Amino acid sequence: MKIVVAERISKKGVDLLREEPKWRVVETEPARDKLIPELKDADALLIRSAVQADAALLEAAPKLQVIGRAGIGVDNVDIEAATKKGVLVMNTPGGNSVSVAEHTLALMLAMARSVPQANESMHAGRWEKKIFEGRELRGKTLGLLGLGRIGVEVVKRARALELEILAHDPYVPALVARDLNVEMVSLDELFSRSDFLSLHTPLTAET
Repeated sequence: MKIVVAERISKKGVDLLREEPKWRVVETEPARDKLIPELKDADALLIRSAVQADAALLEAAPKLQVIGRAGIGVDNVDIEAATKKGVLVMNTPGGNSVSVAEHTLALMLAMARSVPQANESMHAGRWEKKIFEGRELRGKTLGLLGLGRIGVEVVKRARALELEILAHDPYVPALVARDLNVEMVSLDELFSRSDFLSLHTPLTAET
């Protein structure tokens, strides 16, 4: 079986695929002039978010059986076209939830402390410490639009910073929110009450 890895993923992941002696793993670039020639005899395609797996790309892969998306979102895959061709589309929910949650908190801290602006100021040879006093996160309100796997991981980490947490997610049972000690609110209330708003929803027609 030929597996085409069209985007950069962890070397550990690629090495894991190579351990199977019956699998031939080919790493290429997401640019179509590099990717399409490799797809002519490919059985599987592994992508992230750069490759647009649309109908035209699928037509160039007559033997393709499966598309694996390293990540949760599949908005860059034409699901309807894949279904018509009998191509299975798989994602990896939870695979990077902790990484995204950690990055979310890192960005919040950077915003609260004006880290990008202070860094730029320092590189310009200025020392504007009175401008960049920043704000504490403790006691502020974090609003989460989406309380799935990533949202839950954000909640766990935000608790350590003593943030108040609101969320809006029509698909999350009240019991789950209660166990997380998260107040579920309407979308309008989420916007009006949040000091920080973090979006953790897949890109769909609804969102």
